Amino acid sequence: MTDRASPGVPALRFSKMHGAGNDFVVIDLRDGTPPPDAALASRLADRHFGVGCDQILTIEHPRSAGAVASYRIWNSDGSPSQQCGNGARCVAAWLVRDGVARGNRFRVDSPLATHEVERLEGDRYSIAMGVPQFEPKAIPLAGFPKADSYRQDLDGEVVEFGAVSMGNPHAVIEVADVDLSPVLVQGPALQNSGAFPESANIGFAQVVSRQRLRLRVYERGVGETLACGSGACAAAAVLMRRGRIDRSVDITLPGGDLHIDWPDDAAEVIMSGPAAFVFEGEWKQ
Repeated sequence: MTDRASPGVPALRFSKMHGAGNDFVVIDLRDGTPPPDAALASRLADRHFGVGCDQILTIEHPRSAGAVASYRIWNSDGSPSQQCGNGARCVAAWLVRDGVARGNRFRVDSPLATHEVERLEGDRYSIAMGVPQFEPKAIPLAGFPKADSYRQDLDGEVVEFGAVSMGNPHAVIEVADVDLSPVLVQGPALQNSGAFPESANIGFAQVVSRQRLRLRVYERGVGETLACGSGACAAAAVLMRRGRIDRSVDITLPGGDLHIDWPDDAAEVIMSGPAAFVFEGEWKQ
């Protein structure tokens, strides 16, 4: 993807994939290829001079006895991430194609935990995303006692939001219409407000019915994305606890639809959605 190669440096093979429009560069490191540093991750993710993606996913050897492989996540600005639901499905599809994942059920290790994967019909997969954490220390959320909702002044406008960790921090703002929401203004403003010491993914959720949400997400380290799997889980969890929606819900994001099931507060959130291959390539380093 670049017209100049460094002498003696082998090309870096990759797969370009996406889950509901949330796109990734997937790199296999099981042969000893070193992980991308921040500079390389940023160059790969550049949509004008690189391959172009929201995040880089690296396939690695399993860390737990029951997993078929592990993966790590790198944001487009080169920073590491702990959780990515759409990326998890793409990793699952990649491992099925590779042959290391056999059958309809298997496990993969993310940077955070070991996740149960189920292969569904077509190009769809479901991922067990863990139990949502609402304690401010677990998110982390600074300066607030635990509550159903929080209020933060953003340049003179008070914004009400819910907060939860899905292994990464999320704020969820319920809005009347996602199309009219100031995502590109309030997203970075809330990230930089000091409420979230590690920044956060900011979701703007519109309740369409008890079985459907519309959602836009301003993701930390990336900006607004066409889809955010953990953000969909977070929005569902916050609004399910409030009784605004049912415990099984479809979520429409700009890039496509995801399905979220959360049977009860002690259960893991199960996210289902597509995973697609776009093309294979080599990065001439």
